[in-house]
Amino acid sequence: MAEKKRQKNPYPLGAQPEADGVRFSLVSRDPDCGILLYDVLSGKRVKKIPFSEEDRTGNVYCTTVEGIAPETVCYQFYRGRETVPDERGRRFTGIRGYGREQKPENWKALFLPEDYDWEGDRSPGIPYCDALFYCLHVRGFTRHASSEAVHRGTFAGIMEKIPYLKEIGVTTLELQPAYEFVENHREENPLPWPGSAPAQAADRLCEPEKLNYWGYKRGFYYAPKASYAAGGDAAGEFRQLVKELHQNGLELVMQFYFPPEVNKSEIPEILRFWVLEYHVDGFHLMGERLPMEAIVSDELLADRKLLYYGFEDAAPREARDYQHLGEYNDSYLYDMRRFLKGDENMLGSVLRQMRYIPGKGGRVHYITNYWGFTLADLVSYDYRHNEANGEDNRDGSDYNCSWNCGEEGTARSRRVRQLRLGQMKNAMCLLLLTQSTPLIFMGDEFGNSQKGNNNPWCQDNAISWLDWSAKKKNGELLEFWKKLTAFRKEHPILHPREELRLMDSLSCGYPDLSYHGENAWGARMDGHIRYAGIMLCGKYAQTRGREDAFLYIALNMHWMSHELALPRLPKGMRWETAIAAGTEEKGPEEERENTRQIPPRSVIVYIGVQEAEKPGREKPGKKSGKAAADRR
Repeated sequence: MAEKKRQKNPYPLGAQPEADGVRFSLVSRDPDCGILLYDVLSGKRVKKIPFSEEDRTGNVYCTTVEGIAPETVCYQFYRGRETVPDERGRRFTGIRGYGREQKPENWKALFLPEDYDWEGDRSPGIPYCDALFYCLHVRGFTRHASSEAVHRGTFAGIMEKIPYLKEIGVTTLELQPAYEFVENHREENPLPWPGSAPAQAADRLCEPEKLNYWGYKRGFYYAPKASYAAGGDAAGEFRQLVKELHQNGLELVMQFYFPPEVNKSEIPEILRFWVLEYHVDGFHLMGERLPMEAIVSDELLADRKLLYYGFEDAAPREARDYQHLGEYNDSYLYDMRRFLKGDENMLGSVLRQMRYIPGKGGRVHYITNYWGFTLADLVSYDYRHNEANGEDNRDGSDYNCSWNCGEEGTARSRRVRQLRLGQMKNAMCLLLLTQSTPLIFMGDEFGNSQKGNNNPWCQDNAISWLDWSAKKKNGELLEFWKKLTAFRKEHPILHPREELRLMDSLSCGYPDLSYHGENAWGARMDGHIRYAGIMLCGKYAQTRGREDAFLYIALNMHWMSHELALPRLPKGMRWETAIAAGTEEKGPEEERENTRQIPPRSVIVYIGVQEAEKPGREKPGKKSGKAAADRR
């Protein structure tokens, strides 16, 4: 027999199993409210338990119902004649398949099983300097038939692709909203792109009703999305995903969007819940006026990545206490895009962006993301093509800083196709040779296209689904990406923990980082200059117990070739081409010993190597007896 007793502490809200029953807490301004209990097998209602005035503190009603086993019941709340699902429910029954009309008032909450075997699971704890983020949409990542996944569009589908993710150098997955939300609703166009004006978004109501594919809206923040599960247990499948990622040395970061109406005081509790129950490795937080000081100061989250669009006023203590913070900033995206297409007055900003690492934690940098053009579309379209969204192509940003390389959309010209391939390789070089934490959007590594749609928030179809057939079609681009990620990983001077200082702090004869132009040690920064050399001294980084190599990154985004000078290396060393991207990728011929002619729209990386011994030259330590005697 279910009986209730008064509960002193109503927090946390929702339903919490306890030793003698289940504690229920509900916020309600209507005194006619209470709990509806249902049999978990039959779905029949077995009990209606009203809250009394004695159960109320402020607007919170709380009571413990004794004599019930959590695994045998599901529940709802009611206010007056309205039934409401528990916004803090851990999982639900009554959710229909993805894209079908949902009626949350019919959802019943279930309790979360506590017997999951984590098998000693621990977070990999990858530092920002060693991480490579891969942003994906759970459904879109494997929903396309070309994915050849058994469980397409699900958490299980991601598990099937773990070997591929490791192959392309990824360390950290960032999931677009994967908590429960109602995707079918008549509503405002949600968060079309970061920084869009609220009034502008509010003017664009969805007519007729549209599907919210992205999920940037208020959600049921304690439950993994049921329709992203291959089976009926989304909680178990999500836990299995996290565990398998960790077993393979990969991390999982979740995006959470909190609109203004969400109670800000509850946000830290939500994040703690996902760490404790699902072992997630971090959060990318979205929304205005979030309680960031409380979040970043939360000791339970101290070893989890916290990503946000700025922490200026959120970290009152010393910087060393906040190495888990990760800064998001779109300025990198726009600077790199403008430089890539050859705009003036960009060189100084680009060089600064490529070395910038904040003092507090890390920075995640990207040239493309879930919003805006994909990498392939960035070099294929001058204009957005969002007609499929049904808003007369008025939605989405018109500030894309893109260049179609001479032909809008699909190109017939071989010259245009080759130029686009070179530009995508250039973009990859800029991304991975920048010294903070790179992020790539799913499919950009092999040139996936959204056909020019830069705001596919409502497109649950081939526009947004990753077309894996492009992996074979654009195999050259994918192999270049793999080579570049391996090169970055091999050279720690490309991903230091702290920003390089442009100083010879080791008194070794070389600064950690230096800039060069037509003359060594002096790069020109005039507005019309679109080329420069960046030298990194490997003495300032260790790899496997030894010094890293000297590297020289030659950038030329001008449509003409330019000469760059390379500094002299220590005696017995010479420069050798390691990476070449752009329109002419065989590597330029030397004009003089330490000068290179850099082709138009190219990125070339040189590495310092030991000179090969010339025939007849004596090896060190093998000198003649006379020479040895002379030395003595």
